Amino acid sequence: MSGTVLVIAEHDGKQISDGTYELLGAARSLASALGGAAEVALFGPRDLAGQLGGASVVVSVDHPALAQYLPEAYEEALLAVLAERSPRLVLMSTATPGLDLGAAAAVRWQAPLAACVTKLEVADGVVVATAQILGGKVLAELQLAGERAIAAVIGGTFPAAAGHGTGTPDVVEIAPPAGLDQLRMSLVQVTEPPGGDVDITAADLLVSVGRGIESQDNVELVQELGDALGFPLSASRPVVDAGWLPKTRQVGKSGLKVKPKAYLAFGISGAPEHLEGMRDADLIIACNTDPGAPIFDVAHYGTTIDLFDLVPALTEKLSQ
Repeated sequence: MSGTVLVIAEHDGKQISDGTYELLGAARSLASALGGAAEVALFGPRDLAGQLGGASVVVSVDHPALAQYLPEAYEEALLAVLAERSPRLVLMSTATPGLDLGAAAAVRWQAPLAACVTKLEVADGVVVATAQILGGKVLAELQLAGERAIAAVIGGTFPAAAGHGTGTPDVVEIAPPAGLDQLRMSLVQVTEPPGGDVDITAADLLVSVGRGIESQDNVELVQELGDALGFPLSASRPVVDAGWLPKTRQVGKSGLKVKPKAYLAFGISGAPEHLEGMRDADLIIACNTDPGAPIFDVAHYGTTIDLFDLVPALTEKLSQ
């Protein structure tokens, strides 16, 4: 049985993502325990292989259809890599790849898929995954005991530093599969967020609001606290979807990943999609009236005081 652990690289055409390094660090540890090597599947520009010094091997499939993430194209490329390398375990993020590519590959490669994974280890030669279910309220421990498996890992689960390296990996080129020239799906447009707003990824402190803010009028309440602290306001997806704050303020899997020195969360329940974007903050302080909210699983400090009582009191205290 192969002990190879294969990571699916994510990139924007120029830069390998932090999430890839998180997975690569985990892959190196797992592969060592399984007696194999950590490899990376790179779809798109081959010259990005130089950024993957932490890998033993970079398996490259380069084709114009792979320049941007396209589910059908990535699926064909991944199946070609799996047939060539036969890894024991495939790691991808619980972002776009993990949500659609992972499921498709699991069916066609005939392998189990563990989704929303928060922990991976090897026990007696068997890969054991801990995964979130029911919106993160329950953790399930799964044994991936067969010859092959796929794990979609929540961002921030592993440190990115462990995936960096100064070595020069071997690059194995695989010919693009014929299916890439016969795709039924095409990329129409990539929409970039509008400019001119604050860059929440550069902030040392963020004051963030979630669904518990209840209405757009109440956003101003937390904005006043942010102004008193001198730091910007960010939000979870429901607030942005409602149009109460722009997309540039969204923290999470489908928004931005932030790593501030302090993250103040008001009325945020802590869905996995949001935690993926902020769990690496140095200090997390959460306010939610639900004592069982998943946000408290990652918060360093927390309170169940009603935010409509707490926020005005904090703002007043800072204004004195």
